[in-house]
Amino acid sequence: MSSTDTASPVTVSANAARRIREILTGEPEGSHLRVSVEGGGCSGFRYEFAVDHILQDEDLSVERDGIRVVVDPVSLEYMKGAEIDFVDELIGASFQIKNPNATAGCGCGTSFSI
Repeated sequence: MSSTDTASPVTVSANAARRIREILTGEPEGSHLRVSVEGGGCSGFRYEFAVDHILQDEDLSVERDGIRVVVDPVSLEYMKGAEIDFVDELIGASFQIKNPNATAGCGCGTSFSI
């Protein structure tokens, strides 16, 4: 499943796209950022971020400004409508996922509950 328009179930902000491009610099051609939801974390689920080189047929592929982010179908169920953002604040820089499905989150911003 590929998506490059605004109707995508997951979107990527311009700030996130810039940071992902920086991360992928020097990685092999075809590399992308994989975002997944795993059980655990202080709120029940946590987001995982990894540089990946393999694209599965079932993955959602979101492209923005020349970068690609992929989400597997199981994780997508927890992330529908989410925006992947990157913030650089005085307290630190990190990817943040604005997930409308999350009913609670933790202070670190990487775990949530539904």
